[in-house]
Amino acid sequence: MTIQARLDELGIVLPKAAAPVASYVPVVVHGGFAHVSGQVSVIDGELVKGRLGEDLSLDEGIAAARACGLMILAQLREAMIPLDSVARIVKLGCFVNSTPDFTDQPKVANGASDLMVDVFGDIGKHARAAVGVPSLPLGVAVEVDAIIALSGA
Repeated sequence: MTIQARLDELGIVLPKAAAPVASYVPVVVHGGFAHVSGQVSVIDGELVKGRLGEDLSLDEGIAAARACGLMILAQLREAMIPLDSVARIVKLGCFVNSTPDFTDQPKVANGASDLMVDVFGDIGKHARAAVGVPSLPLGVAVEVDAIIALSGA
């Protein structure tokens, strides 16, 4: 089954890839790996803003992380990298805008992690960091970056 067929089966439509908001490129391919810049939480074209433990629920945080994962896939597509060329999701870095007493960053990060496994199966299983931070660009709730191994790159 192709990855597009899997996305269709899951009812997933990838969003339009977001343009960079500063001096960087969304994806760099080097040495057989795609390095995807941090993607912020956007759902239905709107930034998901707020802090976990203050004005956003755990479920909202999980949804925000999933949206970041979808944007990672959209950025690959925008960079003309076929999703079927993904050999392994190597690592995700998840940054969660959260209060000092919020400790469920790993649960929030599961929104992106579970998406990768749902889409790619076993090759979607990855190493990960889930970190709480006091703020994120544009006031967003979550930002996720990725390192992805590519076949034939």
